[in-house]
Amino acid sequence: MEKSRLEFLEETVRGAPDNTFARYGLAMELKNAGRADDAWTHFEYLLTHHPEYSATYAQAGSLLADLGRLDEGRSVFKKGIEVTGRQGKTHARDELQAALDDLVGG
Repeated sequence: MEKSRLEFLEETVRGAPDNTFARYGLAMELKNAGRADDAWTHFEYLLTHHPEYSATYAQAGSLLADLGRLDEGRSVFKKGIEVTGRQGKTHARDELQAALDDLVGG
């Protein structure tokens, strides 16, 4: 029987915990499956252990906002703006700024 995408990603992360692409994918699968707490565990790992992995910031901040953890969401967006700015990723930085502005205004 073929493994589901979720099972494949869980297995990959168990075997290679610092595989940022797989861990991010797992967090997204969990988020999309409505398993917010499980998703946050993996986003938090990425933010802590791989702070330069800029893709994490928008999704992690959005998840926190969805959970009503607005101050934490704002902090994640702000950190992401710093990281993407340093990396010269202007499009990602602008998206994070827009998400932050929406959160502040909302």
